[in-house]
Amino acid sequence: MMRSPPPPQSQNSQYSGSPYGGQQQTNNAAGGQFAPNFNFGGVVNDQTAQMGFQIGQQAMRGGAEYMEASLNRYVSIPALKHYFNVTTPYVLRKLLLVLFPWRHKPWHQQSVLRRAVLPILLPPPSLDLNSPDLYIPTMAVVTYILLSTLLAGLRGAFKPEIMGLTATTAFAVIAIEILALKFGTYILSISNDSQLLDLVAYSGYKFVGVIVTLVLAELLNRGQGTGGWAGWTVFGYTFLANAFFLLRSLKYVLLPDAAGGSGGGGAGSMTVARSQKNRRTQFLFLYSYVVQFLFMWVLSRADSGAVKAVAAKA
Repeated sequence: MMRSPPPPQSQNSQYSGSPYGGQQQTNNAAGGQFAPNFNFGGVVNDQTAQMGFQIGQQAMRGGAEYMEASLNRYVSIPALKHYFNVTTPYVLRKLLLVLFPWRHKPWHQQSVLRRAVLPILLPPPSLDLNSPDLYIPTMAVVTYILLSTLLAGLRGAFKPEIMGLTATTAFAVIAIEILALKFGTYILSISNDSQLLDLVAYSGYKFVGVIVTLVLAELLNRGQGTGGWAGWTVFGYTFLANAFFLLRSLKYVLLPDAAGGSGGGGAGSMTVARSQKNRRTQFLFLYSYVVQFLFMWVLSRADSGAVKAVAAKA
């Protein structure tokens, strides 16, 4: 059978239905890859545009330096990074230490005697289990707020205001506790070289015990909260564990003589240490047990208190 020859192809058949067909063919012929030329009509190469880009980069760099300088007035950024230098094994071991501190030894930080001379040589928390960190307290505070809201929702009493009231209670407890510590160290003339971030870190470890109390009490009491014998039993254990942990850890912060009293301070420093040792020990015991009991009791019942407050307004 005779067939007619195919129709002749025009020169424009290379277009292939794409407005970029000619460009694609040229690029494929050159190297087989698509390499667009974003020249924008020569605007980028213009000297005026380049000068504008440089001015914008300098403005952004200056703004970042100004913000960093403003933050450094209140919080040292390098020091803040030091407290967040943690690893997963450290976090797990630290959580176990906060909940089961009974047989842990030793309690002093590595190179604690060099704190006043070369503080930069102190190892980060990832290398020293006894070093305070801010990662666990920060995550614990956030978890506590979300957990309290979740438990309220499981009981059928969720309100958006509960999260705000719980967060306000948590931050108020932290602020009052830090002020109490600073006031106590001032009254007792404790010349500790620990920074404010150390006290913030130690004040936040109690939230680990509060979270465990809320979860276990909710499970054991079948949704009835932290009341009853089960709730009080779990609360009693977490409170004692946190108090023992603080008593051992803060000994080298609030009682620096325990770490450096025999480091060549002389008879004068030993006399001062002996004359104030009783008062300092009493303050440390009062803070670790009495103050912590009050704050942990408030936090463990803040979710139910927030629910009642929101229900009363409604």
